[in-house]
Amino acid sequence: MKYCFGIDIGGTTVKMGLFQEDGKLLEKWEIKTKTENEGEAILPDITQSLNIKMEEREIDREDILGIGVGIPAPVTEDGVVENTANLGWGYKEVKRELQELTGGINVEVCNDANAAALGEMWLGGGKGSRNMIMVTLGTGVGGGIIVNGQCVVGSHGAGGEIGHICVNYQETEPCGCGNKGCLEQYTSATGIVRLAKRRLEQDEAPSRLRRSRQISAKTVFDAVKADDILAIEVATEFGKILGSALANLAAACDPEVIVIGGGVSRAGEVLLGYIEKPFQQRAFFANKKTRFCLAELGNDAGICGAAKLVLDVEK
Repeated sequence: MKYCFGIDIGGTTVKMGLFQEDGKLLEKWEIKTKTENEGEAILPDITQSLNIKMEEREIDREDILGIGVGIPAPVTEDGVVENTANLGWGYKEVKRELQELTGGINVEVCNDANAAALGEMWLGGGKGSRNMIMVTLGTGVGGGIIVNGQCVVGSHGAGGEIGHICVNYQETEPCGCGNKGCLEQYTSATGIVRLAKRRLEQDEAPSRLRRSRQISAKTVFDAVKADDILAIEVATEFGKILGSALANLAAACDPEVIVIGGGVSRAGEVLLGYIEKPFQQRAFFANKKTRFCLAELGNDAGICGAAKLVLDVEK
């Protein structure tokens, strides 16, 4: 039996998984992400953890097909990152460095949202498809675009940065990226809260949201499920913005399925209706058969997709 590792590097923890070559996840675990000193310990810590796991499982290095790694930053095809917001890294040749640390084991590297998209295409909501858009709605908005089974990476490693499509040219407040009017500003968890607060300030319309100590995307969609009219207005605005943006993307890459993941997706099926209706209204006629579904792998999507990177190379 041959094996591979899938690794999802986050700002707080590094999620790791050991997979058989047939895709079966044998074990998953986490280690702390040490971001101090420009993240110099991250790759050595990963190497140490992998070595320990191989010893525990009595797996020879020769039986490891490779190590797949997802990173929260644009990643070039040769495994280089120019900068990371949460890891402390500047320019870093992740593929080369980790291969050297692990004694020459093959390493494949991609953006973490792309890894999650690959995971969902392989084992999750997009299973069975080869053309897919995944949107992750969390603190920000991430995404992955898969065409003919391959992630769109781009020349700078920034393919699939769905959250930074401009959807409002009149916006005056800046996005975290420095631009204004990005999709992320309206459809992330924080963006939904922003929409809700703006709506609450417009008038004195009654809403259970006014009684919430702290408004969150969850409280908004809980209110939607309770037929709160103001919350429904917020969800409708959210859905119109996201659904219209996805219709534009669909015209460019013609997906079979659009998978919605991230913390906001925990709202469940109710979320999809608010996105699908405006998508159908805006979509090019050839894209109207695109189906929507919720992500299924949760926090395991990244490690699964990272493992798939390796297994695809070995085909």
